[in-house]
Amino acid sequence: MTTTSTGVFAGTIINPVLPGFHPDPSILRVGEDYYMATSTFEWSPGVLLHHSRDLVHWRPLGGVLNEDRLLDLTGHRDGAGVWAPCLSYRNGVFHLIFTDVENYAEGFWDTPNYVTSAPSIEGPWSDPAPIHSMGFDPSLFHDEDGRSWVVSSLSDWRPGRHAFAGIVLQELDLDTMRPIGEPRVIFEGTEARVTEAPHLYRENGWYYLVTAEGGTQWDHQTTVARSRDIDGPYEVDPAGPMLSSREHPSLPLQKAGHGSLVRTPDGEWFLAHLTGRPLTERGRCVLGRESAIQRVEWVDGWPRIEGAIPHVRVQGPALPPHPWPEAPETDDFDAPVLRPQWSTLRRHAHQSWVSLTERPGHLRIRGGQSPSGTRTPSLVARRVQHHECSMETVMEFSTDTFQRMAGLTAYYNMRQWYYLRVGFDENEGLFAGVLGSDRGKVRELGERVDVRGWDRFHLRVEIDRERLRFFLSQDGREWAPVGGVLDASILSDEYAEERAPDGETTTLWGFTGAFLGLWAHDLTGLGSHADFDHVTYRGS
Repeated sequence: MTTTSTGVFAGTIINPVLPGFHPDPSILRVGEDYYMATSTFEWSPGVLLHHSRDLVHWRPLGGVLNEDRLLDLTGHRDGAGVWAPCLSYRNGVFHLIFTDVENYAEGFWDTPNYVTSAPSIEGPWSDPAPIHSMGFDPSLFHDEDGRSWVVSSLSDWRPGRHAFAGIVLQELDLDTMRPIGEPRVIFEGTEARVTEAPHLYRENGWYYLVTAEGGTQWDHQTTVARSRDIDGPYEVDPAGPMLSSREHPSLPLQKAGHGSLVRTPDGEWFLAHLTGRPLTERGRCVLGRESAIQRVEWVDGWPRIEGAIPHVRVQGPALPPHPWPEAPETDDFDAPVLRPQWSTLRRHAHQSWVSLTERPGHLRIRGGQSPSGTRTPSLVARRVQHHECSMETVMEFSTDTFQRMAGLTAYYNMRQWYYLRVGFDENEGLFAGVLGSDRGKVRELGERVDVRGWDRFHLRVEIDRERLRFFLSQDGREWAPVGGVLDASILSDEYAEERAPDGETTTLWGFTGAFLGLWAHDLTGLGSHADFDHVTYRGS
């Protein structure tokens, strides 16, 4: 900690500040509190929130959209769901605007946008009001004159047209939550194309439009344009992109872009942005798209970052350090609700299928649909946040049919996963073994283990960069490997993306990241359960 004339520096920001799948950050300051909202796609609760007092230390608050009335992910395909939320604040009220993507790829988009509000960051949040479906990545800007505006991308499905048709602006009445007037395109982007993720700011008589361009892979960048009038015309910073890793493939932080600005009370500026950490140079990012923070300096009326590149170590603001208590490695499931580190797939953690009270000290999961089911899957998982990590659990489960199984999974999406499960075979009886899905092709991996007579199953998964291994134990002391050494890198955005035979049309996008979790299946539809005694996650 360093004392200066302006205060006490909070310390060094170590990027990414939100490791693991936490993309598309929207950052907001309200008084002494800083909040970041990130995309969640097909995972519940929708829109994860993190909280800080110094921009260095962050704690999870859980998700905003945690009820069916707020978000219904039933039937959503992989990569759909909640995209690019924006958190804002005006006159004592928090506002959250987001896209619930229902369809994408094959040239068409169905991207309804909604806004919800609350008197406190803890809620209660109002029923989401529909805004429009012209594009995605909406944000809400509150101007000095009391008017509020929605900016979003504009999608163009027509053959031969670029799908990203610019940034569209429309006024919003906060009392009725209804758009006012006609939408108009205010910025068509630069030659980088793929112009999206707009955020508006006003400073020194200028409107600053911050957008993402180049796509959310290696060519990603943050572009800044400004205008004296909110509806333009906007001129682009002559110095070029505010931030990008495009020309620097050896940087540890890649895919830098999709940023939003925040100002401290002392006038320091920072940019929260998306990034990724590939296992090799321009290789696969198992941890998905993460969130980082860079220091911003104003030069000749433009917000700029040193070198226009992402830095791992950044001097924090002139604020008192405010660390949070470390989250325990082990979750004993002794709370009445899931801790904020956990997410569930495509449905909220409702008592009908997941319970922490039916058997105190245990997480009870009732078996749901198959790994291909999009309506009632039963998966409780947490993000992989370290390139080297492990998860260990103890499960009690019994079955006398092949249609029921439960265990521990390393999961990316419906087509990319590994699964150490306890199952049943008419000839072998109760067994443990590893299933894997690669581009939707499911197969057994390695030999099965006879577990007849076992009451409890100790399960462990270890990830060491691109290597993944499962282990099994009856007593938690003597462990045996099962399933062999597996390729962890298939649990990544890069591998998950699929294209049509023409090589140009994307049929499946990868936008999330690897999860480790507890999975239960009952294909009879009767909802048999598995009990998990505790879970320990360790990362280094």
